[in-house]
Amino acid sequence: MSRINFGSKPLMYPQPVLIIATYDENGVPNAMNAAWGITTDFNEISISLSEHKTTDNFAKTGAFTVSMATEKEVAACDYVGIESGRNVPDKFAKAGFHATKSEYVNAPLIAELPLALECKVKSFNDGILVGEIVNVSADESVVTDGKVDLKKLRPIAFDPFNNAYMGLGEKVGNAFSDGKKLK
Repeated sequence: MSRINFGSKPLMYPQPVLIIATYDENGVPNAMNAAWGITTDFNEISISLSEHKTTDNFAKTGAFTVSMATEKEVAACDYVGIESGRNVPDKFAKAGFHATKSEYVNAPLIAELPLALECKVKSFNDGILVGEIVNVSADESVVTDGKVDLKKLRPIAFDPFNNAYMGLGEKVGNAFSDGKKLK
């Protein structure tokens, strides 16, 4: 087997497409797209960010939400990643998003994105945002038998090799179970 080297680059699959939403000091919602994030504990998420309007906002409010981008909202989710909230006063509305305030943190939930982690800022150092997940909420439209249904949610992943957004495929196995046959 022959391997092709791509050098030192942030190329890994899958990369979730995370939409971070905050309120500014006047209660105006803002959103941005981030791909470099992962849950780092049972109630913690870590996201690599440079300075943005979003970072200004959560420094003041101490809170943010993280929604999963979806196939249905791919254009809006991409838009909030390519436009700066510092340049467009209400890019949230321009994206076609509608906000409702989280019951748990001082940050907006995005009505068009049905799954969100509601978080308090634990720290933001050296470009790494660490948030405490205080609640996960899902619109009932994406829930089946009390669980989030991936086929209804239709989240997207970022393909860094091709600068593309990809839908997620079919179930291929059972976590914490399939490996038992090799014991």
